[in-house]
Amino acid sequence: MEHLTPQQVADWVADSARAAPLLLDVREPWEFEKAKIAGSTLFPMSTLVSHIGELEALQQGADGQPQAIVCICHHGARSMQVATFLESRGFDKVINMTGGIHGWSQQVDAAVPTY
Repeated sequence: MEHLTPQQVADWVADSARAAPLLLDVREPWEFEKAKIAGSTLFPMSTLVSHIGELEALQQGADGQPQAIVCICHHGARSMQVATFLESRGFDKVINMTGGIHGWSQQVDAAVPTY
């Protein structure tokens, strides 16, 4: 599993020469409502197993190739657990965003609230 900082993820998303990753937010809905990254998709960790098929479908890029998945949580611990789980289920190109949404607020976009 690869680990990227919030700034590295932001640079990747902004780079039109690279295929965009799927930004997978694994926090709970109330957390997602408080603070989120534009374009991210919510799949709470607590419901991921029952929605794995939906995630497989979402991972397919417009070109038919699987997108990289960047897992995001509050600080990076839950997202690392989800990334490990996804890799064990055969997903490749799985990345953990270290620092989570809190790090994003501090390093990338101060308009995203911290909590």
